[in-house]
Parts: sequence; C-alpha cells; structure tokens
Amino acid sequence: MNIEALFASSIDGLMLGFIYGLAAMGLTLIFGVMRVINLAHGPVIMLGMYTVFVLTTEMGMNPYLAIVLAVVLGLLFGVVMYFIAVHNVIKAPELTTLLATFAVNLIIVGIATVIFTTTPHAIDVQLPSYHAGAMTILGTRVVAVLIASLITAALYAFLYRTRTGKSIRAVANNRSAAELMGINSSLMLGLSFGLGTMLAAVSGGLISTLFAFSVLSGTVYEVKSFVIVVLGGLGNPTGALLGGIVLGALEGITTMFMPVAWVPVIEYVIFVLILLVRPSGLFGAR
Repeated sequence: MNIEALFASSIDGLMLGFIYGLAAMGLTLIFGVMRVINLAHGPVIMLGMYTVFVLTTEMGMNPYLAIVLAVVLGLLFGVVMYFIAVHNVIKAPELTTLLATFAVNLIIVGIATVIFTTTPHAIDVQLPSYHAGAMTILGTRVVAVLIASLITAALYAFLYRTRTGKSIRAVANNRSAAELMGINSSLMLGLSFGLGTMLAAVSGGLISTLFAFSVLSGTVYEVKSFVIVVLGGLGNPTGALLGGIVLGALEGITTMFMPVAWVPVIEYVIFVLILLVRPSGLFGAR
C-alpha cells in the first residue's frame, strides 16, 4: 500500500469531517435545546447548496460571498420554520414533532424538485492547490475548513459570551426556571432552531463548492449527520464536531481499502454499534 496515498486520503477525509461536523452541530443544537429531532435537516442542507448555486450562476456573486448570505437566509428560514411547524407542537409527544418536521422535509423537496428538477448541478470554483511531496490539497477544501472553523468559533462565542446565548443555554437546561427569570423561552427556542438551520444551510453551501449536487443530495448528508450525532453524543455540539472529524477520517481511510459504494454501509454499521455499545456517544450526551 502507498503510505503517501493513505496519508493524503486521511487528510482529505479530516478536512471533509469539519464540514460534516458543522452540519451535525445544527442537528444536535436543536435537539439539545428543545429535544426535537429535525427531519427537515437534509432538505435544509440542500437549500444551502442551491442558495449558493443560484446566487453564483444567476447573479454572478462570488461563491464565498453567497455563503455569507446563506448564513442570514438559513437563520431566518429556521426561525420561520420553527414558529410555523414546531412551536405549536413543542410540548406534544416526540412523534408529533417528528411528523411536523418530516412534513416540512417533503414540502421543501417537492418544491425544489419542481424548480430545479433532479438534474445534478455543480459550481465551478477556481482556487489554487497546495502541493506537499506527492500530496495535493485542494484550495477549495482549505477554505471550506477555515470557514467551518470560523463559524464554529463564532457560535461558541455567541453561546458562552453573550446574554442571548446564555439565555438559550438557560432555556436548554431548565425552561421553566428560565421563564421565571424573565427569559422569553419561545423566542429563545425559535432562535435556537434558526441557528441549527443556519449551520445546516452553511454546510450545504460549503459542500456545493466541493461536489456536484441535486435536490436529493441533502438526504445523504442528513444520514451522515445522524451518525455523527450518535457518535459524538446527543445534544453535544463539541462532540458533533469531533464526531464529524472522526467520520471524515474513517471515510478517507476506508476508500483506500474498498469501493466508495461501501462507505454508507460502514457508516450504518458504526451507527448501530454505537447505539448498542455506547448509546450516550463516544464523547457523552449533554
């Protein structure tokens, strides 16, 4: 086996893992604050892809500037989605919130299919590559990792350094006590859902600069997000980021030993094993 090729695949997988972790952080943030499993997560990732695609191809905007706009649109879309589909059933049994978000899933995919069809699309991003010996690192992946890292740092700064972020954490810990302290729990829950949706949309935008995509692509990354959330621990954003890096590295390594088509099978096996052996995740639930 070529050691350099294995090392290159591992680095490539680790870089993708940052983006996977960013997507999974959105899923686990929503669950950690309001105990809602967002089944519209995949379509929101897809919306992030098409937001960047439309702004880039139809309006001539720089793809990375389009991602900044995807941050704003993702946040607003998530807040609207919460108050329309989730707010009225937030205290209902979990199956009700699952059905509510699944309905949003079907609506988004249906509308996107009518507008964009199922034809794959791609964005042509030209950035220089970096060479180290026989290893080549694509500039698009370096930029994607940097953006994912900056957004993650900004999220933690918001949650731990601002009054609003501390209010969100208070609502997540004890909603009733937070309300007694004068915190508007409905507003904080809506903002949390918006932040989780924003992370999913941004990850989709970053993925669109790396790979071709279609209206069905979000499902693939939604499954990866669920595997990562279970791997890192439910409600644990840090665990989600680390779980994404672990999964990305595993993907990079396994493709050296088996066809790419087997990668999803490996991910499902990991998913089941973690549930059986350590349901709280490798890094513990929060």
